[in-house]
Amino acid sequence: MGPIEDVAEVRYTDAAGLSDALRGADALFMYEFLSTALPSAWHAADRLQWLHIAAAGVDPVMFPELRASDVVLTNSRGVFDDSIAEYVLGQILAFAKDMPRSLRLQDERTWKHRETERIAGTSALVVGTGPIGRAIARMLRAAGLRVSGAGRRARDDDPDFGTVHATDRLTDHLPDADYVVAIAPLTDQTKGMFDARAFAAMKPSARFVNVGRGELVVTADLVAALRAGDIAGAALDVFDTEPLPADHPLWTMDQVLISPHMSGDVVGWRNELVAVFAENFRRWRAGEPLRNVVDKQLGYVPSGS
Repeated sequence: MGPIEDVAEVRYTDAAGLSDALRGADALFMYEFLSTALPSAWHAADRLQWLHIAAAGVDPVMFPELRASDVVLTNSRGVFDDSIAEYVLGQILAFAKDMPRSLRLQDERTWKHRETERIAGTSALVVGTGPIGRAIARMLRAAGLRVSGAGRRARDDDPDFGTVHATDRLTDHLPDADYVVAIAPLTDQTKGMFDARAFAAMKPSARFVNVGRGELVVTADLVAALRAGDIAGAALDVFDTEPLPADHPLWTMDQVLISPHMSGDVVGWRNELVAVFAENFRRWRAGEPLRNVVDKQLGYVPSGS
């Protein structure tokens, strides 16, 4: 970790050794962001002041003891914004230009002419109005889509979305979208928000893209909606069980695009994550305000932080 080791005692550990490593530690850099080891090791956090997680989502550490503690929680907001936005645009283009079928036909050496769709002029609803959602909105708008958002507070003057609908009225606005993009933080309020009722509200021609958390979706309801033709397709980068089991029905659905939780992982992303922590470590040592401080009751970094 370079310069940090020059000014602090740095301990490296895996999940099995976390309890021992936490004793006497003032700060914890949780590089394995999906690890579930921290709650059972929390009893050993006798001096911990600051926890930094190498992810934008902080749901893996939102257990009651941390929420109730004075430990400051920061995340890696900003690292993945543009790369995830590019991924979303790529998946929308893949659907519109029928890329998956072209690859299947190529494998079969079959020449089959088809007509494809335009994306310019279609509508996208981005559910989640944080920095990643905003980057998605800007990129889709630049590609010619009509974009709106869904967030905690409805408004009509948002600089990136224009109109933002309240998520508690989500099903009222799902019927208007050709593409629905899920990038909301995982909280008690958003868990399972895409269920049978939500999919039934979408157009039969709509495509669903999830780059947030798998638990935003009731997976069985998504499978049922795809089988019934309630929606036309889904691009899924995250799942409620990861890795996705080999016998899961999603694997064999022609209208489903699957990637293994990699939408933001571009060349150099690991170095960027370390750089975000190193800058916050410098601030922490200097007594300066930390960046990306999470509101532990909301479960994300509030706007403007």
